Amino acid sequence: MSEASVIHDIGYQRYTGPRLGRGAVFGAIFVHGLRAAYGLGRSAKAKIFPWLVVGIVTLVAVILAAVRSQTGVVPLNYIQFADAMSWLIIFFVAIVAPELVSRDLRAGVLPLYFSRPLRAADYIGAKVAAMVAAVWGLLAVPQLIMFLGAAFTTKKGMSDVWHELGDLLPGWGYSLLWALLFTGIGLLIASLTGKRAFAAGGIVAVFLMTTPVVGVLSILPSTDAQEMAGLASPMTLVSGVGQWLVPSANTGLMIGNFGPVYAIEAATLIAACLLLLLARYRRVAAL
Repeated sequence: MSEASVIHDIGYQRYTGPRLGRGAVFGAIFVHGLRAAYGLGRSAKAKIFPWLVVGIVTLVAVILAAVRSQTGVVPLNYIQFADAMSWLIIFFVAIVAPELVSRDLRAGVLPLYFSRPLRAADYIGAKVAAMVAAVWGLLAVPQLIMFLGAAFTTKKGMSDVWHELGDLLPGWGYSLLWALLFTGIGLLIASLTGKRAFAAGGIVAVFLMTTPVVGVLSILPSTDAQEMAGLASPMTLVSGVGQWLVPSANTGLMIGNFGPVYAIEAATLIAACLLLLLARYRRVAAL
């Protein structure tokens, strides 16, 4: 040691508090992801698009509730409402999914995440749960507004309220299916690049490119081809499952006897996206 060397006491102390483990890390990533989806804790610019979407879907729900209370006519049921908002949901996912995963890839912070008692499955599980909660809430809260509008204007008492609740719950389940499928596709595409613009464009492109395929298949002379056309796009795939599970919803899609096929493909697509996403981050964690 040279004569000029000096040892400084900077007051460093070892951490002696509780070590909360994987569960707390999972919860922290989930809460952060859910907040980030709506721009909370970020700049005012980051809040514009998410809350614009929230405002639009909420306004539509309020208008539908008001029309029903004044005229007694149901312009859109809960399942049809989710279908009508589908393109807004796509753009919401295209903006939020890159925010949840692409930023971590670009910033190179994943090695720091995985140096803690956190596994790739925990990281992905928290991100998926946050995204699903954000998308589901975007549809479920307006559906609740529609329900409250119907419940408080009913003229037949609790029997109508219970009947309306019986319509709301399948609508919430249908919205959850939308959230699961769109989250799986969105996060998988966003995980492939650290550039948010590329990720957002890729997510929108998947839906834009598959939708015309449905239109082409639906005009074929074969009845089976027409009824199976909805399998070619994630948007119509969800509508087909809804039509099969709740025939009275009238999603406008002809599926014939292929309802189980729609359900199997939807479940397989969700599972495949999540497994590929997990494999992607296990590879990153192993680097």
